[in-house]
Amino acid sequence: MQPTTMPCALPAADYLSFRLGGLDYGLPYSRVRELRPFRELDRFSSEGALLHGVAVSRGMIIPLVDMRAAFGTPPPQACGTAPDVIILQLSSCVMGMVVDEVGDIVRLAPADIRPVPGLGKVEADYLIGLGLAAGRRLILVDIDRLMAIRGGQPVE
Repeated sequence: MQPTTMPCALPAADYLSFRLGGLDYGLPYSRVRELRPFRELDRFSSEGALLHGVAVSRGMIIPLVDMRAAFGTPPPQACGTAPDVIILQLSSCVMGMVVDEVGDIVRLAPADIRPVPGLGKVEADYLIGLGLAAGRRLILVDIDRLMAIRGGQPVE
């Protein structure tokens, strides 16, 4: 007897690309609530190591996480451009992520995503893999796992 259903292929997914410390990253676009230039947000609170302050966006108070500090990346050279903020709807909260630059939306099929070379699952549980599209490489991150509290230490 032959099967009556065809195996279904996993659909392609959209990822928002962003730049941080000279590297290109991607996160699932379904988690993005809005994109804002850093200078346009009303900010208050003092800056900490990872917490870049608190901002008000559309009447909602959101924490801003400095991704450079989270990844242990040195501050950028004075280049005259202000950072961008990706406001995310996580499974547990709304949070802002301060990055060097927001890129574009990239559609990746499961076949376009490879394991990150040299890393084990426990070492970097927040990495989805390495996305390859049109000659570009994106380090894909599971944003819920990345934004989970990591004891205030840079991720490794």
